[in-house]
Amino acid sequence: MKRTTTLTLSALAALAMGLPAQAEISDDVVKIGVLNDQSGLYADLAGQGSVEAARMAVEDFGGTLNGKEIEIVSADHQNKPDVGSSIAREWIDEEGVDVIVDVPTSSVALAVQEVTRDKDTAFLINGAATTSLTNEECSPTGVHYTYDTYALAIGTGRAIVQEGGDSWFFITADYAFGHSLEENTSEVVRENGGEVVGNIRHPLDTSDFSSYLLQAQGSGSKVIGLANAGSDTTNAIKQANEFGIVEGGQSLAALLMFITDVHALGLDVAQGLQLTTGFVWNMNDETLAFAKRFSERRDGQYPTMVHAGVYSSVAHYLKAVAEIDDDGGEAAVDQMKKMPINDFFAPNGEIRADGRMVHDMYLVEVKSPDESEGDWDYYNVLATIPGDEAYQPLSESTCPLVE
Repeated sequence: MKRTTTLTLSALAALAMGLPAQAEISDDVVKIGVLNDQSGLYADLAGQGSVEAARMAVEDFGGTLNGKEIEIVSADHQNKPDVGSSIAREWIDEEGVDVIVDVPTSSVALAVQEVTRDKDTAFLINGAATTSLTNEECSPTGVHYTYDTYALAIGTGRAIVQEGGDSWFFITADYAFGHSLEENTSEVVRENGGEVVGNIRHPLDTSDFSSYLLQAQGSGSKVIGLANAGSDTTNAIKQANEFGIVEGGQSLAALLMFITDVHALGLDVAQGLQLTTGFVWNMNDETLAFAKRFSERRDGQYPTMVHAGVYSSVAHYLKAVAEIDDDGGEAAVDQMKKMPINDFFAPNGEIRADGRMVHDMYLVEVKSPDESEGDWDYYNVLATIPGDEAYQPLSESTCPLVE
């Protein structure tokens, strides 16, 4: 059980003497739970790759923390909020998990954040995107680490409008992430002089996009914005290519796309697409070194920004817990906020009061087959988006912690 449910004898003695309870590592072990989609449409961008990234972070930290063992467990939340929250509750109450990591699918992440908030358990969010996680649903034990829908809209949406793509029709995944991404991008489109001519929403994990694409094609918009992710995005792009939509004069905006998606599509289909990412594996020697190690352990797969974010967030969490010798959720996250982040993923990163980790993002364009210099060499970096520009200003946050 988590120590938040009972008081130890030492804590009772401290209270009786009017002294603060001593910080400690619960159960003499730091247990990390990697919770994500391991069998569905988000398995490639997160899945077992996130588990491996967490293992790498633990190994690089030294395998123990202040003499205590570090353990990793993992589970598949199946993209279902009730499953995710049930696993989180069982992990915390029965298995002594101290921190939950990753959790793609925003609806699942929101459900898990409610559990971790109530049970004083750290929550490091890497795969989910909705800005609600650091606004009205923010938590003193939560850190939104890797990216969010605001950053995606600022990067891809603004760039496409400024290049002349000033009328949009959205094909949107019908849950919290898709709604947030469409809303944020629509605001950016309008702020830059464009217009939104329509939208349509589809269920999560859709295989046939023909009816949605036909409506988008009939809208007459210059841009079809895909406010979805994973195989939903790749399926939509493949079918748009079969329908000749781009040849017909409309362009596609993949508002959340990962390097694994580009790999699945192939450069013949994906070339020319612009997207926003928090990680480019061959940007410098440090990113290259991580990517090569990851690839060797993952049978040739290269890391997504989620995988890189998992590594960085776990490493930063372990440093914070080691500093205070306490794995309580709020205590650990408070310490994480005090410590700067400076690694291959987030040079000069910082965690704000609302739990948003601020770091640079990158606008990239997918290379043509002729431009690529080898396997997984898919991106030309068009621009670096500074962190203070990429993310919602703290002054606009609706998170109670900011007040």
